Amino acid sequence: MEFINSKDIINLTNPGVVSRQILNPDNSSSERVTITEVHLDVGASQPRHIHKTSEQIWYAVKGCGKLLLENNTEKTFQAGDVVRFADGDIHGLLNNGDTEFVYISVTAPPINFGYAYKDKK
Repeated sequence: MEFINSKDIINLTNPGVVSRQILNPDNSSSERVTITEVHLDVGASQPRHIHKTSEQIWYAVKGCGKLLLENNTEKTFQAGDVVRFADGDIHGLLNNGDTEFVYISVTAPPINFGYAYKDKK
């Protein structure tokens, strides 16, 4: 058994984005998944990007936004929706709604996302 104390959950931040690293290589020995809770302020975005060797599943918990996909396409993503990105899929998110957007991300195999954020708290 492995127990993650709330004080061991770090927040990675970029302007308008907070990514709570619930289960990641820094606080867990899991070799299968990373779990994050991501909060985007109104107007904030995560630019299009890829993960070459990991898939991600996002579950929208609160708000409404736009998935930023390949070929500059977009798709509405709102609370209750689930999306899966295979290895190498281009993806990002824009909170174009009128409230905070929150989603849970499960990444397999795990990734340490520290490289993608400016601050660690």
